[in-house]
Amino acid sequence: MKIVFLGSTKFSEELLNALIKYHFEIAAIFTIPQEFTVRGNEKVVNNNFADLTTTAQQQNIPLYYVDENNKLGNYENIIKEINPDIILVLGWYYIVPKTIRDIPKYGACGIHASLLPKYAGWAPLVWAIINGEKETGVTFFQFDDSVDGGDILAQKSFEIEYYDTIKEVYDKATNKSIEILVSTLPQIENIQFKHQDKSKLEIWDKRTPSDGEIDFSKSSLEIYNFIRAQSNPYPGAFFKTVDGKKLIIEKARIED
Repeated sequence: MKIVFLGSTKFSEELLNALIKYHFEIAAIFTIPQEFTVRGNEKVVNNNFADLTTTAQQQNIPLYYVDENNKLGNYENIIKEINPDIILVLGWYYIVPKTIRDIPKYGACGIHASLLPKYAGWAPLVWAIINGEKETGVTFFQFDDSVDGGDILAQKSFEIEYYDTIKEVYDKATNKSIEILVSTLPQIENIQFKHQDKSKLEIWDKRTPSDGEIDFSKSSLEIYNFIRAQSNPYPGAFFKTVDGKKLIIEKARIED
């Protein structure tokens, strides 16, 4: 199976290294700089950025950069020349246009860190912890024109323990994602894609560092979940003192 890989995060890096370890053929890597712009020239900083250059060089894999001025669609001829069986989109921030999705036999497929149709959209793990969920998972699905509403290839669930921070939950999601890729890709020809009912999609909004301000009118459990959902490697939950200082809370506990 010939794979074109799209990624720009630590999640991307771990999955890319796992695919290489299990001898999948990565024909090309497309990545995004740590600081980039999206629609309307909105500036975004990828706080979970991973530089895939070293891996690409070590494995002799061609690497291409995508940003608002050099969009993925500009590489259409290159991808057609590669003629991949699948495009894997793992830790990506831009829309993958239909002209690109239509090139591979199995289209463009990605992993979303939730049990779709729940927690579609942005920051699914953060939202799940904030909301006090005790279980979530990962979904391997095929991209279409919707937000995370494409056909599903496979899903794996895992528990969110009471003491888990975003790092532990992120690690669980990564491990399940590796499992799902390694087990699903070799038998993709025999998989019956499951259609999603788009009317049931729960699309959550993106989060920015300013959304981390603690609301002390919430219950102790809600505040506890809010803090652990945004701890390292994320910017952190915070409050402001009367003199305007910003104090970030990395860890908290509830006492009887």
